Amino acid sequence: MSNYAQHFNPTETPQSERADPRQVENSAGGFTFAVDKWKRLERFLILGSDGGSYYASERKLTRDNAQAVLDCCAEDAERAVLTIVEISEQARAPKNDPAVFALALAASHPSLAARSAACAALPKVCRTGTHLFQFAEAINGFRGWGRGLRRAVGAWYTQRPAEQLAYQVAKYGSRGNWTHRHLLQLAHPPSTPDLKPVFDYITYGSSGTQPEHSKRRYAAGDIHPYLAAFEELKRADERRSIALIGEHRFTHEMIADEHRGSKAVWEALLQHMPITAIIRNLGKMTTVGLLAPLSAATKLIAERLADASILKRGRVHPLSLLTALLTYQQGHGDKGSLIWAPLREVIDALDAGFYEAFGVLTPSGARTLLAFDVSGSMDRGMVGGVSALTPRIAAACMGMVTARSEQQWHAVAFTSNGSCARPSQWPDYPAAITELSISPRQRLDDVCAAMRALPMGGTDCSLPMVYAAERRLEVDTFVVYTDSETWAGNGHPHQALQAYRQKQGIPAKLAVVGMIANEFTLADPSDGGMLDLVGFDTAAPQVLADFGRKA
Repeated sequence: MSNYAQHFNPTETPQSERADPRQVENSAGGFTFAVDKWKRLERFLILGSDGGSYYASERKLTRDNAQAVLDCCAEDAERAVLTIVEISEQARAPKNDPAVFALALAASHPSLAARSAACAALPKVCRTGTHLFQFAEAINGFRGWGRGLRRAVGAWYTQRPAEQLAYQVAKYGSRGNWTHRHLLQLAHPPSTPDLKPVFDYITYGSSGTQPEHSKRRYAAGDIHPYLAAFEELKRADERRSIALIGEHRFTHEMIADEHRGSKAVWEALLQHMPITAIIRNLGKMTTVGLLAPLSAATKLIAERLADASILKRGRVHPLSLLTALLTYQQGHGDKGSLIWAPLREVIDALDAGFYEAFGVLTPSGARTLLAFDVSGSMDRGMVGGVSALTPRIAAACMGMVTARSEQQWHAVAFTSNGSCARPSQWPDYPAAITELSISPRQRLDDVCAAMRALPMGGTDCSLPMVYAAERRLEVDTFVVYTDSETWAGNGHPHQALQAYRQKQGIPAKLAVVGMIANEFTLADPSDGGMLDLVGFDTAAPQVLADFGRKA
């Protein structure tokens, strides 16, 4: 008697085979669903494509995401540019680089609507001189400098008050081969009496002597007062530098090299230092002795780092705080020779600030099972372009945000050994579930260390539902943090979810948090009880809570 059922079971299909005609083959050889171009755009804008992934190179991932940007522009240019602007302005992404790149692509699109919308959005996305130089570098490789583009770049300069423009010129003088002088020459923006002293400084420098090719001279008194003080700062001694910093609120980028090791200068800088600069310079301020146990400066910085209103005004992304925490607690940077002795107060403040940066969350009240992909593919690549911050570590910290807001939750990870192991087509790559004894009461660096210690194995993302069904756990929402580049297991996650619903009689939901900017997802787009989210989107934890909330 033939047993044909062993070869075909519509409720349990190996992940190496297509279980639904809509599924596509992922980079690992497994089959998953594909997100649409708009979700792909969001993933790229938030996660970037730095470092690629385990199965896809940075070049391939970037090219695929760039095509998604172009496809979105072709379908609905206004919506595409609005998405770029919203994610950039609302600080939903850890870095602005993908948004600048995407805007340059939109500004180079064959569609007039896309080019016009992108040019109009330039000041909203490129808020600093560095962003503008990045945009110019990208656009230079995509297209020529037509009238519309020149007008948009010119408006970046003319729509700012003179004082703000002077600040941009002093703080962000150049990047790569680009300077403000170069861009002014390209754009030829109309000047005004207020802006003329700033434009003259950009064009002719500060000395009052003209370049050889120019016949223009201007008197030293014509220079903008802020820029005149900036020129004095370049040559001032320590005492005068401190006075100028207090009077004009100059930043650390503007001070002379010989004063960068001065504790007194850094103390003066700290009084009005933007929160983003504080986060980036914690190691330096500790090295020069400004941050020390029980010092007033340490107390001030700890208070600012844990202040949600300050973080919000400064557009601080939680990932910036996580990166600072991981870097600061190791006592040295990834580049250079700077070393310091980490302070407990600073590490605790960064930890608290990480959660504060997500804002106040309204919990769902759902019984939640958090499942973390810790496979080899999650240990490659970078999240948000941050060196050494792998998707595996980022996922753990993202999960702790939900764990901190929910009352009923349980955490597991996909590992090479543990409980709930299922038969696999590849015996050399066992897939199992390990229960995680981590808590949001732990510091994030401790959570990261616990995740690093887990044994990697084949990832079978159907196991959380199987695990819950075998133990008769009552779960309302399953949350899987993954790159969706999975292939192990004899059943697909959406099939396992359906089986769990039937066995337990619970209308359980599945949320998939994508940690890589690829096109793959485990969530069935036709199932209203499944949701695809972008990892480290600051809006994701609340969206997840709203999704899990019972009607």
